[in-house]
Amino acid sequence: MRASAGFTALFVVIVAAGCSDSSSDAGFAGLAQQVGGGDTSGFLQPRPGDTLVFPEDWGPHPQHRIEWWYLTANLETSDGDPLGVQWTQFRQALQPRTTENEGPAADSWPLEVAWMAHGAVSFEGEHWFAEKLARGDMGHAGATVDPFNVWLDEWRLESVPGSGKWRLQVEGDGWAYDLRLSNTGDVVAHGLDGFSAKSASGEGSMYFSLVDLQMTGTVTLGDETLEVSGQGWFDREWSSQFLKAGQQGWDWFALHLDSGEKLMAFRLREDEGAFMSGSWINAEGEVEALGAEDLTLTPASWTESPRGRVPTQWRLRIPGQQLDLTIAAPPGDYWNTGLYPYWESPVSVSGTHEGVGYMELTGYSN
Repeated sequence: MRASAGFTALFVVIVAAGCSDSSSDAGFAGLAQQVGGGDTSGFLQPRPGDTLVFPEDWGPHPQHRIEWWYLTANLETSDGDPLGVQWTQFRQALQPRTTENEGPAADSWPLEVAWMAHGAVSFEGEHWFAEKLARGDMGHAGATVDPFNVWLDEWRLESVPGSGKWRLQVEGDGWAYDLRLSNTGDVVAHGLDGFSAKSASGEGSMYFSLVDLQMTGTVTLGDETLEVSGQGWFDREWSSQFLKAGQQGWDWFALHLDSGEKLMAFRLREDEGAFMSGSWINAEGEVEALGAEDLTLTPASWTESPRGRVPTQWRLRIPGQQLDLTIAAPPGDYWNTGLYPYWESPVSVSGTHEGVGYMELTGYSN
């Protein structure tokens, strides 16, 4: 893997930095099954009352410990066959720095920041996945605001000059995609003006989305290149805390409904019960924050696999919107089998509303 020379040492440092207790499985950005709060001394932690600032928040947050840029897309081929795409890039700081600090010189072989990127394609019951990792401050990975650019080696999401569009290019072993993205809606700030609580005791992250992305381009699988188009969902999130002790993982959903409404919902599984939150976006783009009193999210059917037992069908209800949905992954195995395995699949929506979306499930791997 290019740009990951010496990554064995990097991996050890990341894992050690992510643990505050005896667990050795604290994953990158909390993707592993068991995680701890970590030593956040010196890092800024989002709080209620913090607000989003643009265009700065498109770029990195070096005073915060973890963040990610995350895209999922429900596309169709020219024959009308559904195809799913995912791309995520993570940044994890091992020590904080100010926004004015440009970082150490590359020739010092610094180890202050680590980057990880995931790419996946899901089509006709098959799932292709790749992972890339890089040491920060070496030029192999990073993010900038002007121009907007997030990259790890040749993988990149970047603004296209003079077009108002973004371009996403990712290539794995025997597969690739090259997509153009156009945003037609406003930024959606989750929670309280962008502060998204992740526990009843108030810890959380800053979190916003673009939910009105129109996408076109090509997906190459082996020797075949497919013309695709459809809709995407883009998330930005940053914090300085991993999951709390006692939280085993999360179940996250982003849905585009045929009515023009959209929904984000997640639950963080805890030793006793779960913490739930979400955002309801009506057809006019107005956002309503949802709490545990507003929604229920319940596994309805499970799938057994060598990697782990996963809830692949769910029931989601929001009584205030007369919403009662069944959310289901298509047949297939949608594990992202990187350093910290997790499930990432397109989903179909039925019930009081129909639609499509994406589902991410962490903490279920053996």
